[in-house]
Amino acid sequence: MNIKEIKELAKKFSVEQLELCINETLEKGENYCEVRGEVIEVINTLAKAQTVRELMEQGMTEMEAIRELARRIRKIQGIE
Repeated sequence: MNIKEIKELAKKFSVEQLELCINETLEKGENYCEVRGEVIEVINTLAKAQTVRELMEQGMTEMEAIRELARRIRKIQGIE
């Protein structure tokens, strides 16, 4: 997980813009958010940034949102 890239995307784009970029990546293999790489990695990065942005809009600080994202990932992986 590239935290720096996720933080930059979450600051730069709205939840709706990130959703559009995810859809563009799925449909066209590219997006206006300018995230490049393997499709699955691009979608993962955009989805993580979208989650962080949503949490920030709910009142969390950037670091709280990153920690919450990491906690959710660990929970899904069965680590927590």
